Amino acid sequence: MTTDKKARKIAVFDSGVGGLTVLRELYQQLPNESILYFGDTARLPYGIRSQSEILQFVREIIIWAIDQDVKMIVMACNTSSALALETVQSEFDIPILGVILPGAKAAVQKGRRIGVIATPATVTSNAYRQAIQEMDAAVQVWQVSCPEFVPLIEQNRIHDPYTYQVAQEYLAPLLDQRIDTLIYGCTHYPHLAPVLRSLLPPSVRLVDPAVHLVKSITQELELLGLRNPNLPRPTRFCVSGCPQQFASVSVQWLGYTPAVEPTVLPVIETSETANLSLGEGRRS
Repeated sequence: MTTDKKARKIAVFDSGVGGLTVLRELYQQLPNESILYFGDTARLPYGIRSQSEILQFVREIIIWAIDQDVKMIVMACNTSSALALETVQSEFDIPILGVILPGAKAAVQKGRRIGVIATPATVTSNAYRQAIQEMDAAVQVWQVSCPEFVPLIEQNRIHDPYTYQVAQEYLAPLLDQRIDTLIYGCTHYPHLAPVLRSLLPPSVRLVDPAVHLVKSITQELELLGLRNPNLPRPTRFCVSGCPQQFASVSVQWLGYTPAVEPTVLPVIETSETANLSLGEGRRS
C-alpha cells in the first residue's frame, strides 16, 4: 500500500478500449498521475445490458479497484455513468467521477440544437437530455441509439465500408433535425472521429466528454489535495477478457503495445451481497 495518497493511482474503467480516450486526455492534462486502467472486455458491450447488470458490474470493479489502493475512480463509460454513478457514489467512500455531466455542460456552452449518439442503455436512461435541459431548458436535444458502434470499434473495423454505412444511418435523423452540436455519448466513439467528421457538415461542433471529464478530475484532485507532484509510475492495464485482443486493438491509440494483465473480479450475486462486500468502503 502506498502511504502517500498523492502518489496512489487513479483507476479508470470502461467496458473495453473506449476509455482510452479518457486515458489519452489524462496523459495530456495530468501527466504526473499514475493510472490503473481496467477494461471489462469479457462482458462488453455494456450498452445492451440492464441497469441491475451494470450496477453489479460497476460494484465488482470498484471493490477490486479499491483493493488495488487507488485514490480515485473514474467511470470512463457513459452507460455506467448513466445507470450506476449516483448509487455507487453513495455506497463507497472514495471519489468516483462520471462522464455525463462534464459532457452535457460543455455541449450547452457550444450549441442550441444538440444531438447525442450513445449506447441503447444510455439513450434509454435519458441521462444526457435530463442533464442538458436542467442546465438550459431552451436547448433542444435529440438522441440516437448506436448499438453497432462499440462492437465494430472493439473488432478494429473503424475504416470498413460497413462502418461508414452504419454511421450514415445513425446520423441521418440528427442531420434531419439540423443539429449544430454532436456529443460522443460513449467514450468509444471518438475513435470514429474520421468516419463521423466525413459525414457531418463542417459547422457541426463535436463534443468529446473525455476532455471535459479530465478537467473535472483535475478540479477534484486540487480540491482534495491529491495532485501528484512527482513523476508517474507506468500505466497498469488489466482486462477481464483476452489480454492479447485488448493489446492488439489499443496499440493504434496508445502508440505502443501495452502489457495487459488478465484479471478476475470479485463476484457479487445480488445487491444484498454487494452491501456485505463493501466493508470499510461503505459510507457510515
